[in-house]
Amino acid sequence: MLYPVKISFGKLMPSTSTTDAYYSRKPRMQTLDGAFVRTARRHPRGFMLADGKTPKVAFGSALTKTMYVARRLLGQIGSQPMVGLLLPPSVGGALANYALTLLGRVPVNLNYTSSSEVIASCAQQCGIDVVITAKAFVERFPNLAIPGRTLLLEDALGAPRTSEKIAALALAWLTPFSLLKKILGAQSTPVPMTSGQNTKANATFPVDQLATVIFSSGSTGDPKGVMLSHFNILSNIAQVCQIFSLDGRDKILGILPFFHSFGFMAGLWLPAVHGMGAVYHTNPLDAQVIGGLVEKYKVTLLVATPTFLQAYLRRCSPESFRSLRFVIVGAEKLQDRLAIAFEDTFGIRPLEGYGCTECSPVVAVTSPDSGQGPAKRGIGHPLPGMSVKIVNIDTGEPVVPGNPGMLLVKGPNVMQGYLGMPEETAEVLRDGWYKTGDIVTMDEDGFLTITGRLSRFSKIGGEMVPHIRIEEMLHDLAGVTEQVFAVTAVVDEKKGERIVVLTTLSAEHLEPVVQKLSQSDLPALWKPKSNQFFYTDALPVLGTGKIDLRSIKVLAASLAKSVEA
Repeated sequence: MLYPVKISFGKLMPSTSTTDAYYSRKPRMQTLDGAFVRTARRHPRGFMLADGKTPKVAFGSALTKTMYVARRLLGQIGSQPMVGLLLPPSVGGALANYALTLLGRVPVNLNYTSSSEVIASCAQQCGIDVVITAKAFVERFPNLAIPGRTLLLEDALGAPRTSEKIAALALAWLTPFSLLKKILGAQSTPVPMTSGQNTKANATFPVDQLATVIFSSGSTGDPKGVMLSHFNILSNIAQVCQIFSLDGRDKILGILPFFHSFGFMAGLWLPAVHGMGAVYHTNPLDAQVIGGLVEKYKVTLLVATPTFLQAYLRRCSPESFRSLRFVIVGAEKLQDRLAIAFEDTFGIRPLEGYGCTECSPVVAVTSPDSGQGPAKRGIGHPLPGMSVKIVNIDTGEPVVPGNPGMLLVKGPNVMQGYLGMPEETAEVLRDGWYKTGDIVTMDEDGFLTITGRLSRFSKIGGEMVPHIRIEEMLHDLAGVTEQVFAVTAVVDEKKGERIVVLTTLSAEHLEPVVQKLSQSDLPALWKPKSNQFFYTDALPVLGTGKIDLRSIKVLAASLAKSVEA
């Protein structure tokens, strides 16, 4: 089911006619769980879920299991509207999310790669008093403090009675959806109003409910709870499906965790809504196992990060990825050297996408056969239904095409706001326009290219110095496909800041790179001095696959200070 949307490639939608007409159209599927029930009932034998322990669960079986899980959880999760989950991408994790949504609760997938303090803060912000997890997870993370009351999935679902199985079958196949929700005692969790959100959409869609709260990655600061509604996520699914011709024969590899916005939208709900399969694995860097799963289930859609592609490039055989139709890469910039190496090895070119948690998450993607024109270097065109503005960082005025500026986006997938943070919401969301914080250029065809992130610029001697450009040059000079350099900045008494580089290269391999850098065409102000390169065993990475910029900066400051001392 695809919603009617206006395709806008880099141009603004009229603020009265087109946009108002869009929001006045009521989609047939207004909730994620309603879409799942309808899809499962239409295609009961179609393949839906699998992981390393649970092979081939059909849509009909998944729906019945979800009903059983929902009835079992109902008496054990209390009355709070939000319920925490600490579960990896798996069949069990997916069914738990589906069941909570059917019960009208808001599943909040907590980032298990974060510290106990961060997890406790997220749970406190959401008012969570119950966290669903599994014995295997507790054993894997023994030092992680789980906030509130712990509910083990195995204990909650064990020893099903015959009467429960019959009830689950009746709910799955004989009960109208509206009646089903009443029987389950489903709660209604409306989207909390927050300053800056799109009140027009909320007024037109009064039934829109809060679907989840996903906490930002924290790569540059403290995590904030991003409120995404059913309409937000359903819209993003529809937008993506208009670009890629996906159907019931397609299968996505679900390696991104559900606390990642792309993992939640594409790995969890895209299959349930659109009628395609999902194959899960808990460790996205477990390359050999992943290669085997792709080959076994003939996976056609791989969604990953550049960091994950580097692992597959080293350890997966070309035969294992033969079934892939699309490889979509996000979270970090896709370097040309990696894209070319991946294509040379596996015969398929990775497509770079762009998104953010606040946009459910996809904003733009490049696709060579979607009618968007020839493939170019960059993040592609905005998705159907998206409007974009590129404005001057200082004045907020639109820039001339081809010139860099701050990217602002508007569309049905833009978040409802930050949970309990009206001031922070107002800073980035105004009249429906979301300020991404990314610096981009747009050509005359509406094709977008990221030139940097505002937080990844340093002001040195009055000039804005882009960290990403320096990283790209260093990697080109080193001739490597994996990321071995991370550029950041530390405080400098004379110039305000100075460029510092963390690297995993040995001194022997680093020296010729530094020499070539001194002779490169980069501006002199951009070139870090040779004594500002610091060795580290590994670059800090977040659980989402992004480089942990916050930890990079802290580590660089510590190393630079120790050298100065």
